[in-house]
Amino acid sequence: MTSVIMKILVTGGAGFIGSHVVDTFLSAGHDVVIVDNLATGKRQNLNPQAKFYQIDIRSDELHKIFLDEQPAVVDHHAAQIDVRKSVSDPIYDAEVNILGTLNVLQAAVKSGVQKIIFASTGGAIYGEQEKFPAPEDHPTNPLSPYGIGKLGGEKYLYFYYTTYGLKYVSLRYANVYGPRQDPHGEAGVVAIFTQKMLKNEQPIINGDGEQTRDFVFVKDVAEANLLALSKDIIGCYNIGTGREVSVNQLFDRLVELTQAKAKKVHGPAKEGEQKRSVLDTRKAKEVLGWVPQVNLDEGLAQTVAFFKT
Repeated sequence: MTSVIMKILVTGGAGFIGSHVVDTFLSAGHDVVIVDNLATGKRQNLNPQAKFYQIDIRSDELHKIFLDEQPAVVDHHAAQIDVRKSVSDPIYDAEVNILGTLNVLQAAVKSGVQKIIFASTGGAIYGEQEKFPAPEDHPTNPLSPYGIGKLGGEKYLYFYYTTYGLKYVSLRYANVYGPRQDPHGEAGVVAIFTQKMLKNEQPIINGDGEQTRDFVFVKDVAEANLLALSKDIIGCYNIGTGREVSVNQLFDRLVELTQAKAKKVHGPAKEGEQKRSVLDTRKAKEVLGWVPQVNLDEGLAQTVAFFKT
């Protein structure tokens, strides 16, 4: 663990995951600057202890912010994160997730940033898995432009590391869920189901509901970002639980927690979505010292409680 107090610039710090990462950095005593265009991020997610710039990561003005603020570390969460949107509009996805990331990396090199922590995807990057759970050296055959963009981001990180010495950690997230998840913008099945059940509306399960995901609680994810600050750690790490849960199982658990009257109603399967996804997280345990602390029942209970308020 790092005990050195640093200035950290968090892109997407008003978003679901980014805001929890900001809170965790601030709790550890770090100085935090947030860059977010509030396209999907929310003003109420902003921690008042952090300095905030409302700006798009594709903007030329980003370079001035980096030069003015001189962050030691950049934690890059700003992204187009909707897999389905990436399928329907791959050009927009690439503009934000590839060109936006390149703009962040260019600004980082020019301003002397020492390290980038990158929010990647363990779900979308591997495509249909050949091994369960998938280790970091699993073949990468993404089925969506979103997955392709994140993989591209990792390749650029490696280029900037070998060419400019910019250290990086890429955290390949499983399906992150928890308080503050947006049931509209961010396509998180836990948030969508929870909100509908609490409103006595009927959630629709895409396909047969037997597709599996590895659900990891957002505060555990934020802790992984904190551990990734350690200056000697570089490379790619899966951040998940190693447990497969089907969408049908998730539905049943949420029905219990919300006491909803909802029945299972199935709709058509969605393009670009994989059938099974679960991550091998042994490397994160060995190198980062990271182990998820919140089990699914506990995490879902906290999430339902948040949506009730």
